[in-house]
Amino acid sequence: MMRTWLITGTSTGLGKALTEKLLANGDRVVGTVRKADALDELKKAYPENLWVAVLDVTDTATVKTVVDKAFADLGQIDIVVNNAGYALFCSVEEASDEQIVHQINTNIIGSIQVIRAALPYFRKQGHGRILQLSSAGGQTTYPNFSYYHTTKWAVEGFCDTIAKELAPLNIGVTIVEPGAHQTSFGAGMTTAPVMAAYENTPAGEVRRAIAAGTFPIKGDVDKSVQAMIDSVEISPAPLRLALGGDAYRDMRAALVSRLEALDAQKELALASEKND
Repeated sequence: MMRTWLITGTSTGLGKALTEKLLANGDRVVGTVRKADALDELKKAYPENLWVAVLDVTDTATVKTVVDKAFADLGQIDIVVNNAGYALFCSVEEASDEQIVHQINTNIIGSIQVIRAALPYFRKQGHGRILQLSSAGGQTTYPNFSYYHTTKWAVEGFCDTIAKELAPLNIGVTIVEPGAHQTSFGAGMTTAPVMAAYENTPAGEVRRAIAAGTFPIKGDVDKSVQAMIDSVEISPAPLRLALGGDAYRDMRAALVSRLEALDAQKELALASEKND
């Protein structure tokens, strides 16, 4: 059965790989890009199944316009994939105010507004699926990614909440948590002038590891994209989808550490209650 997908950020990376695989499978795709010609070759190859729209997800008014027009033109959209986003790579003091705001507006507000724009249509048609791209960094943290983690932890909290709200409406939500993959993610990172004070801290260590190419990247793009496609067949929708051995290991270690710390405070937590 042919399905229709709306995917943001399809010009590169996982978004483009997902778009290519879906089109090859015979599905329809609404692909949003920031540069109008980014998908010209795919459009030539799949003129009937690829609908392209220029969209900067930080522009809420345009988000609504694009989503409205996509549903109007195509009649029904089954899955929305919030893929647009990027990482601000710097230590806490190095970022400018403008960089911080843009990171938040793109990764958090943009994702939220795409979902909000689609929900009235999902409710009307009686079904829908949301795939929200997060990251292993939505559950764990790495130095020099503090602002990126802020956005991914935020969208995870948002999606974890709305999954409960939307389940009775036959709208599923899956948070996709990839580890490191060989995509344009690294090249697309925004940086800031380096402060010498952070060179001999974990932030400096991570910066040097990435620059030297010693940061391991083992994620298989094709396998991960297929796992995303397969996830929409699962009912109810899986709340989270970890992709990559590094994602599994790092998130598990972070979750175990947090649980151990919480358990260590159990008596203190219970003692802070009022006595009956």
